[in-house]
Amino acid sequence: MYYEYWGLHKPAFDNVPDPTMYVDCHASMENAIAETLFAIEEGNECIAVIVGDVGLGKTMSIRMIIDTLDQEKYKMALITNPGVTFAQILQEIIGQLTGKQCQEKRKVQLLEIFNRLLFSTLAEGKKVLIFVDEANAISPANLENLRLMTNMQGDGRNLFTIVLAGQIEFAKRLEQPSRANLFQRIGTYCRIDRLESVEKVQQYVETRLRLAGGTKKIFIDDAFVKLYEQSDRGVPRLVNKLSKLCLKAGETNGFEAITGEMVEQIGSCFHKLSGPASPKRRSRKPLPQENLAEGKDALDHLEVIETLVAQERELDRREPVRQEPAYEEDIEEMQAEQQEEAEEAVVDPPISLQVQESAEEELSAPAAVESVSLAPEEAPPAEPEATQLDSEAEMCIGQVKIKIQIPEQLLKQSLSASHEHCYKLAGGLAAETLKKYPDLMSSLSSDPVPVWMEIRDFVMTRLTHAGAGRM
Repeated sequence: MYYEYWGLHKPAFDNVPDPTMYVDCHASMENAIAETLFAIEEGNECIAVIVGDVGLGKTMSIRMIIDTLDQEKYKMALITNPGVTFAQILQEIIGQLTGKQCQEKRKVQLLEIFNRLLFSTLAEGKKVLIFVDEANAISPANLENLRLMTNMQGDGRNLFTIVLAGQIEFAKRLEQPSRANLFQRIGTYCRIDRLESVEKVQQYVETRLRLAGGTKKIFIDDAFVKLYEQSDRGVPRLVNKLSKLCLKAGETNGFEAITGEMVEQIGSCFHKLSGPASPKRRSRKPLPQENLAEGKDALDHLEVIETLVAQERELDRREPVRQEPAYEEDIEEMQAEQQEEAEEAVVDPPISLQVQESAEEELSAPAAVESVSLAPEEAPPAEPEATQLDSEAEMCIGQVKIKIQIPEQLLKQSLSASHEHCYKLAGGLAAETLKKYPDLMSSLSSDPVPVWMEIRDFVMTRLTHAGAGRM
């Protein structure tokens, strides 16, 4: 194996959350672990949040927290795929807490089982902990359901703590004014950043080599400068990938050490391998030569949105397939939605795939989300009156303020539409809005999808407020 060539007992840079390979040189990660442990052990908090960009160590932080806790004092559940229905989340939590698969499928009964588990665990002198990784995949309805679960607490103490770890997009969702009732319940709110400097990257790499059994210097000093640069200035996941590739290349070529030049060459190949694939483009009318350069970026971003629309609509045309037996609530909801869609098909004209032609273009939303009131103790915040909702709305994306024209016809249609159909209407209007602001993408990000999702959620909030105000 390549690592044996360098005198190592095991791979030093595999991208797995192995607590035995943890390096305490990542200040923001250490702070996140310490503050979350405080929220669990001493702070008596019901929610703790860890956010950070991809590859910075959120999953490793959760593993370190779990390994640090006294296993005799807690019952723990770790959810790594929260992008499912709320009933399935509850099933997974109960199954992990009890050590056996939960066969119940009805939400009301699942909540009763979970509530009994809380008090039986308390009677044992323990506390329930729920860790949710990739929390950015949680649907808005399920995020609200998790908030309502925090009402299931004792008078003198919190019976359980939820630890949510997600990307920066998740932080933006939490910080929206409409979610103030959730944000105020967060006890600790931590952000993980990159490794701060070349010196920290050097400490990180050399410590992992030592933990893997290394006894000699493998990377010479100038290699760490290049590692820092080629890893997007200290992203641990990229440091791991580049270091592993360098070790393999060094073993293949019989090198005695890893130099900065070698790291730069490997990094260059890695960037090419990880670059965006060239999608097959549809034929387009050529742009005037003088506009070609300034219009290229906008066309690339619009291509992504149009591809997204086509993919989502293709999924929408397919027959939905359930791998598990349908829940009772799901059957009733599905029948009601099928009836609504049949009625809408009579009056709604076909919708073009061209996003700019109609603000009512439908995008298939994620799997149907379920809205349920888990506790009567706390009513949701009052929604604005429909009379206050103008046809034109403003929002800020970063530092850019944009205007969104919401057609009156779309507002009227949202009053009788299902929750899923409203998501489709909001997604179509978001895509059309994004096309009107091509400069927005070039100033913020090379990936238009998160921006599209933020606009879609904003429009969805407006449609929801309109419906609540007109009932």
